[in-house]
Amino acid sequence: MKHFTVRQFKDACHARYFGPEEALDQELSGVETDSRGVTKGTLFVAIPGERVDGHKFIPDVYAKGAACALSQQELTDPAGPYLLVEDTQQALKEAAESYRQTLGIPVIGITGSVGKTSTKEMVASILSQKYNVLKTQGNFNNELGVPLTIFRIGEEHEVAVVEMGMNHYGEMHRLSKMVRPTHCLFTNIGVAHLEFLGSRDGILKAKCEMFDYAADDVKAFVNGDDDKLITLKDIARTFGMDPSRDVWADSVEKLGFDGVRCRIHTDTKNSFETVIPLPGTHMVYNAMAGTCIGLALGLSIDEIRAGIESLKPLPGRSNILHTEHYTLLDDCYNANPTSMMESLNVLDDTHSRKVAILGDMGELGPQSDSLHASVGKHLKNLHVDILVTIGTLSAALHEAAKKSAPQTRCLHFADVDSFLKETDQILKSGDAVLVKASHSMGFTKIVEALQ
Repeated sequence: MKHFTVRQFKDACHARYFGPEEALDQELSGVETDSRGVTKGTLFVAIPGERVDGHKFIPDVYAKGAACALSQQELTDPAGPYLLVEDTQQALKEAAESYRQTLGIPVIGITGSVGKTSTKEMVASILSQKYNVLKTQGNFNNELGVPLTIFRIGEEHEVAVVEMGMNHYGEMHRLSKMVRPTHCLFTNIGVAHLEFLGSRDGILKAKCEMFDYAADDVKAFVNGDDDKLITLKDIARTFGMDPSRDVWADSVEKLGFDGVRCRIHTDTKNSFETVIPLPGTHMVYNAMAGTCIGLALGLSIDEIRAGIESLKPLPGRSNILHTEHYTLLDDCYNANPTSMMESLNVLDDTHSRKVAILGDMGELGPQSDSLHASVGKHLKNLHVDILVTIGTLSAALHEAAKKSAPQTRCLHFADVDSFLKETDQILKSGDAVLVKASHSMGFTKIVEALQ
């Protein structure tokens, strides 16, 4: 944070203040909702959660040097100053909106059905070749995580890259009100969150709420190969595999788990070859998206290439792990039909015996069975040796694969523990193993066990 006081926070969220007058003008060192992250000068926001009420930790944060606490409960004899509001989470958002408007740096907002995090990492890797970049950490892309990300922007930062996720109408509108993006980047419109948004047109409409509070001179960039996003071509620059896009790629060469090589064209006369160190053709789209942002912020081609080639994986997201017995594609942080099919394509590019361990995909609504089945049918033209499905919803995937892919041995388990009891009978040393499911399935347990 930079130059934001307790008083400014109070005024932004219309809070009642309890404490000494002189403490109002103390500059905050940060804002935290997790008491474990509190240090001297922090403002602690007490969030009442489903399992734990943050108010119980208020005494602890004063002992750690917190400058102030934000509470929606009146406190008796607190050990330090506090702000009282009706709703601490709403107050946090209002204060983040106010703090954002004190910042004069470019802020890139990234959204889409698939690939937000990997695209965010690519954009940040590229921009870091020239700028001091603040990026969203972990899964802090919702109405609680985004304001905390905004408060992490400090005086040293020259650009912020903010991932923006949603699954209901109105959420992106509220995120945009805080983020105020100067650049909007859309990865694709898939089928994630159909349960709440009804159709891909509904998803597009909800994602476009990002424009509601964007800068007046906002620059937008969209995946022009997406049939829904291409409808924004009159207000956005496009990227894709089609040479009619503003930035496009060709000469794509899959390198298995070692990544993908391609040539990216920045216009009709200029292009560069690069090797993206993470696997999958979707990474080419991420590289093109990052190229668009890099060009918009004045990076050279050499800087953009260096950013692409220095990209590092995140745990659970296309992360290649070389263990004593297996090569793992750890992609278990999240899943939807599009990303799961792409991960299967990556697995198919390897030269080892191939094992796919797939689990349930959430938030697919009434089409859940047919969408799980579509992944099973996708195996028809692949050469995956063993398919392991785990969970109730993935039974539809299992049945579709049995019918569509006779070349693949298909096994189904009710839960992770049941599968782990059988791993010695299923896997062989030297296997290439894909592990992918929605986060709620707890597939990190599988990755840890195989490591």
